[in-house]
Formats: sequence, structure tokens, C-alpha cells
Amino acid sequence: MGAAYGTAKSGVGIASMGVMRPELVMKSIVPVVMAGVLGIYGLIIAVIISTNISPAKYTLFDGFAHLSSGLSCGLAGLAAGMAIGIVGDAGVRANAQQPKLFVGMILILIFAEALALYGLIVGIILSSKAGAAA
Repeated sequence: MGAAYGTAKSGVGIASMGVMRPELVMKSIVPVVMAGVLGIYGLIIAVIISTNISPAKYTLFDGFAHLSSGLSCGLAGLAAGMAIGIVGDAGVRANAQQPKLFVGMILILIFAEALALYGLIVGIILSSKAGAAA
């Protein structure tokens, strides 16, 4: 959901900015790409969790470890997607008026993306604990 929100919100800003400065549209696509990466983080956690599930010996601890793994990655991705969407929308519009703001916008987007990366790392750590409880 974070990736979709970030893409939609940034896309609206790019479309609005493209009316005034169409030559900057391709340069302003960065927030949409960064929002799309959030969905890949969720896919990585889903693959890790699904490869560790075996119906024969799936304990309650394993289930809660996988649940917390998915929630940590998912909620961090949601928060990062909202941040990327809001910053991307305002950033590309501001970049159309003042091109010097581009580097600042990219730095803020990187820090927002790092929030989702932290959630991915926590999710991987939690998921790796699932099989170790036996």
C-alpha cells in the first residue's frame, strides 16, 4: 500500500509540474521509482516467509515470528511510501520553480526510503528466528 500511495501522490505532482515545465518530467520520475522499490521489499519478505513454512512442523512461535516479520516490513513500507509520496509531490512541484531544490529533494527521499530498508532488515532478522525455536 505504501508503494501505491507513493506512486500515486508523486505521479499527481509530476503531472501537475509537467504542465508548467514538460522538459523536467523525466528528471522528476525519481520519487515514483523509489516508491516502486518499496513493493520489492515486501516481495522479498514474502518469499523468505513462504520458503520457511512447512505444514508438518509449523509452531506457534514460527507463526508469530512470520507475522511480526511481515508487519514490520509492511508498516515500515507504508510509512516510507507516505513520506515518499508527500515529499515527491511537493518536491517535484518546487523543483519546477527552483531547480536548486532537486538535490535536497533527493536526499529527503533517500532518508524516507531508508525507513523501509530498516523495516526490511528487522523483518529478515525476525523471520530468521522462526526456524531456530525448535
